[in-house]
Amino acid sequence: MANQGSGGSLLWPAVLVGIGAAGSLDEIVLHQLLRWHHFYDRGSQAAGLIADGVFHLGSTAVLAVGLVLLVQRWRAGSGPPRRAVAGILLGAGGFNLYDGLVQHKLLGLHQVRAGAPDNLPYDLAFVGLAAVVLLAGLLLLLRGASLPDRSAASR
Repeated sequence: MANQGSGGSLLWPAVLVGIGAAGSLDEIVLHQLLRWHHFYDRGSQAAGLIADGVFHLGSTAVLAVGLVLLVQRWRAGSGPPRRAVAGILLGAGGFNLYDGLVQHKLLGLHQVRAGAPDNLPYDLAFVGLAAVVLLAGLLLLLRGASLPDRSAASR
């Protein structure tokens, strides 16, 4: 049980994995495949592509660091897998909620689908999905906290 603290938990590396995975998926699907927007749409095409590249490098680095830490802690027996799943959902949902509310709306860096006549359906879908993923992670984390730790009981 001593390994369950923030220093040895699966939760925080999994949150990093969730953030990195959500960022990478956003970059690959929305920026590259669908070409709906760039990370920064308020400048030239070149500025948008450079911003996309920097964003992709950052999200990939966060994903890699999270995966390395998660595997290390998993091998050390740092808790139940549901904490890792909860962390991934919390990271992905939290990142996309931040992206949709702060970067899209508050800062106006880009929209979900630049050039769309009405962004409201895209915004609602993007923020709604992010909130559902975040809530699922939170519920899994809270449900897991109320369950007995089987590994401690078997000792």
